[in-house]
Amino acid sequence: MAQIFPKWTNKIPVYLLIGATAALIAVVGFFWYYGSPQYTDVGYRPIQPVRYSHKLHAGDLGIDCRYCHFDIEKSPVANVPATQVCMNCHKIILPESEKLLPVRESWATGIPIKWQRVHQTPDFAYFNHAAHLRAGVGCFSCHGNVANMEVVEQVQPLSMGWCLDCHRHPEMALRPQSELTNMNWTPPANQMEIAQKTIAEKKIKPPVDCSGCHR
Repeated sequence: MAQIFPKWTNKIPVYLLIGATAALIAVVGFFWYYGSPQYTDVGYRPIQPVRYSHKLHAGDLGIDCRYCHFDIEKSPVANVPATQVCMNCHKIILPESEKLLPVRESWATGIPIKWQRVHQTPDFAYFNHAAHLRAGVGCFSCHGNVANMEVVEQVQPLSMGWCLDCHRHPEMALRPQSELTNMNWTPPANQMEIAQKTIAEKKIKPPVDCSGCHR
């Protein structure tokens, strides 16, 4: 009896299986990357109510991060500077500048400036800012070189995987307490040796189980 379908049609199920597998991998890969914080969050740079230049203040003028963010070494949450902090200088420096009009209005009315937060962990994740600084993790590790930014943007994904990588291998993120806010600090050649000593002395043991961050 003559064949109704050509012989090559016997391979159709195989081709369909291969095609479906490839399509599934492509869809998973698409959402794995384009739905990840590496793509959705890195580069986030909101428009702020005041054109504040970190490059000018922290970079050119060399103002230490802790002058404005004064709670970062003792508070679990990094503080957004109050208008008072701005006016400490700008009562005298450029007191009539048009760029600083929102700051002066905030100072006069007592209504806080509505700064847009750039770096923010989700509500279901517990993050203690002060604990990381006490361990020796500098600003640069999470925020990048803010002293070079006209407008602050997110440079790290701050994802669970990214945090776990550091918790499992924290050595390269640790630095002397005197260098916490130094954006130009580079690890010495014997960084691993120094870090291991620091870990032992401070009894640093970053949690890698769920309860460490999800409480």
